[in-house]
Amino acid sequence: MNQPLLSADGASSLSLESPPIGVPMSDPTAWATAMSNLGMAPLGITGQPLLPDFDSALGMMTGIPPINPLMPGLGIVPPPIPPDMPVVKEIIHCKSCTLFPPNPNLPPPATRERPPGCKTVFVGGLPENGTEQIIVEVFEQCGEIIAIRKSKKNFCHIRFAEEFMVDKALYLSGYRIRLGSSTDKKDAGRLHVDFAQARDDLYEWECKQRMLAREERHRRRIEEERFRPPSPPPVVHYSDHECSIVAEKLKDDSKFSEAVQTLLTWIERGEVNRRSANNFYSMIQSANSHIRRLMNEKAAHEKDMEEAKEKFKHALSGILVQFEQIVAVYHSASKQKAWDHFTKAQRKNISVWCKQAEEIRNIHNDELMDIRREEEMEMSDDDTEDPLEAKEVDESALISQAEVLKEENDSLRWQLDAYRNEVELLKQEQGKVYRDEDTSREQQLKLIQQALQGMQQHLLKVQDEYKKRESELEKVKEDKVRLEKLLDTLKEQQELTDEEDRQRGTDSSTSRICSASQEKESSLERTLNSSPIKSEREALLVGIISTFLHVHPFGASIEYICSYLQRLDSKICTTEVEALMMRLQHTFKQELSGVGASLEKRWKFCGFDGLKMT
Repeated sequence: MNQPLLSADGASSLSLESPPIGVPMSDPTAWATAMSNLGMAPLGITGQPLLPDFDSALGMMTGIPPINPLMPGLGIVPPPIPPDMPVVKEIIHCKSCTLFPPNPNLPPPATRERPPGCKTVFVGGLPENGTEQIIVEVFEQCGEIIAIRKSKKNFCHIRFAEEFMVDKALYLSGYRIRLGSSTDKKDAGRLHVDFAQARDDLYEWECKQRMLAREERHRRRIEEERFRPPSPPPVVHYSDHECSIVAEKLKDDSKFSEAVQTLLTWIERGEVNRRSANNFYSMIQSANSHIRRLMNEKAAHEKDMEEAKEKFKHALSGILVQFEQIVAVYHSASKQKAWDHFTKAQRKNISVWCKQAEEIRNIHNDELMDIRREEEMEMSDDDTEDPLEAKEVDESALISQAEVLKEENDSLRWQLDAYRNEVELLKQEQGKVYRDEDTSREQQLKLIQQALQGMQQHLLKVQDEYKKRESELEKVKEDKVRLEKLLDTLKEQQELTDEEDRQRGTDSSTSRICSASQEKESSLERTLNSSPIKSEREALLVGIISTFLHVHPFGASIEYICSYLQRLDSKICTTEVEALMMRLQHTFKQELSGVGASLEKRWKFCGFDGLKMT
């Protein structure tokens, strides 16, 4: 019973009983006392015997199976446990310490998220008097320990050789450890085992992942190469032996394409020289002789095609004859003798079928006519052929043409009947069409009348404007006549004054009269000849531009002004506006602003200053 169990790696494992406790397992009261001394609640809370199913011969409880993943023979993860079965941990005896299991009613100890490739565990709650040798003694049962890093504050980090050993170490989380049989606080503690994050573990895990990725890429490459189509075999280099083989292949129709490819590769490689030129010439000559074989093959295929065309043409002509017969049946059924005895639905179906059959017949007839046109064109191209062949073809053509003409005569007769029926239908439909046309004509007439009314109104407006312009012209002519009369009177007065001055001999009066007359003449000439505003339209433009520039005291460019004016009248151009503003120097003034490339011309309104100057 007290023999130690050996693990798979040969290390001494855990034993179920040990002499340091000295309490027989078969005595339930002593077992309960030991559990209460450790501060753990007894299992038999309901008053039943604590271990009723304990078998002293086997040294284990028969009702509750012991679960210990540290025992040899178990895998990385303990076997699955049914949810209804309670998990009972055992007391673990070591040489210098004893591990007591936690209360099974308590929740399992919390752990952090497992890092990738974790081989290191954190162990807390160690006794103060615990040494590194005790830690090795406890945790070497989980597996091979690579390194231990112990701290002064009752915790340490343990790194194992494999990842599954960490799961075995986590099984010890929650156990109470006691060194020997001492009850001192410094010799007791509660173990807390958790995953720890280590750089070495992460580095080894990343190396392993890279190795797996390399293996996967290698496997994929092998798979792709396996499914890749084989590359064409390389073309051999030129030699006399290979040249003789290629020359023989060029004479064989089945191997000609392969031999020509080899010959082309040799020529492109530059294998032709003075020594091999004759061999290459013979191979090229054999390639040229292959053209005759190809032409013969083409002629054979053309003959087959002509025979197939002839068969198709005869079959198509037979189909057309049958179509004509079917259409004739429909036309005879649509005549008055038989048509009155059919119902309305039957008549509708017959007319639909007749139209469909006529459409299909016309399509086939067009195909046959196209074939005949092609044959006629080929016959005209082949006039230079041998006379014997031409005679044979002419005889066969005459026979076929006679048959075709008969068929055409029948088809034309049937088409005449069809056209007659269609004309009758059109006559019936024309009544409806005329009604629709009358409505459409009325609408057109209304639209034309509206357009004519609009044109008349526009003409009246144009006539009113013309009359206004004529009245303005008459007024201008009257003003001109008045001015001419004024000029004549002024000249007469001037002559009279000159005579009086001569008589009086006084120079002062003559000078005054001359100056006055000159001023009057100059004013009249200015008004007549040099007036800057020549029409009413220009006067309107001057008024609009002056109001626009009055709103813009800092001036505006000619493009800005014209863009504003073009909204009112799209026919206004920049040259006309600029010439008008240049003429009115006392009303508008041009200034330059900016330097170099940013130089800009701006127009300003200076009418108030110009009024004072004039």
